[in-house]
Amino acid sequence: MTTTPVAHPDRPPVPSGLIWHVRDAWTEATRHLRMIPRNPELIAFATIQPIMFVLLFVYVFGGAIQIPGYENYNQFLIPGVMAQTVVFGSASTGIGLAVDLSKGLVDRLRSLPMKRSAMLVGRTLADLIKNTLTFVIMLIVAFLLGFRFKGSLGEALLATFLLLFFSYALSWVQALIGLSVGSVEAANSLGFIWMFPVTFVSSAFVSPDTMPGWLRPIARHNPFTRVTDAGRALYNGLPTDGAILESLAWSVGLVLVFSFLSFRKFGNAD
Repeated sequence: MTTTPVAHPDRPPVPSGLIWHVRDAWTEATRHLRMIPRNPELIAFATIQPIMFVLLFVYVFGGAIQIPGYENYNQFLIPGVMAQTVVFGSASTGIGLAVDLSKGLVDRLRSLPMKRSAMLVGRTLADLIKNTLTFVIMLIVAFLLGFRFKGSLGEALLATFLLLFFSYALSWVQALIGLSVGSVEAANSLGFIWMFPVTFVSSAFVSPDTMPGWLRPIARHNPFTRVTDAGRALYNGLPTDGAILESLAWSVGLVLVFSFLSFRKFGNAD
């Protein structure tokens, strides 16, 4: 026995076409971006943690850690902290979606004549812009501490793109988490708990060669390591050894897989 879908007469028809989809996504993104001037502490708190990491590692461990091929620890460390900063910044996607779901705001948006997928695209786009602002502040602090681009300007821009694109890819991972858990607290805990082993079992702070033998392959093949290695090599004007293509492949793959899963989860959450 089949049932015929019942139309909702109170809901206006949703405009179709790519232009409308882009407009809806940007409208949703601006809704989140307008909250930044009203809550400047969001950016402040997002930048305090990476600044603390840089200061602690540079001034506490900088004199004891020597990395072959780098004139000082700053040139090795700061690209790793930049990568960690944008990864941690992606957590706001899952937490934000969990907050909107708990407040019933998502149900309200679903009643409007807009693309459902635009809600997720707009959310991830807004978080990418916020991550970019945090990254710029982090870069200014890095230059004050003596970090310099050793490669060309084009290489520095490519490194920045790779890091931010990876953060955008992880925003889709966080989106699925935010849509899957039952509370804001769970989204906050689950969104952060996996990031610590991913970022620390990597080349962000030390070379994987210094780790125990069983841990080295894990650290070397960690996607975070490949993105960090690509950014670090480009910032320092060093050979990338295929890390650029690997980091792009990881980012594209994460976006494709987790955006599909997030759209599917969001569509079934009626």
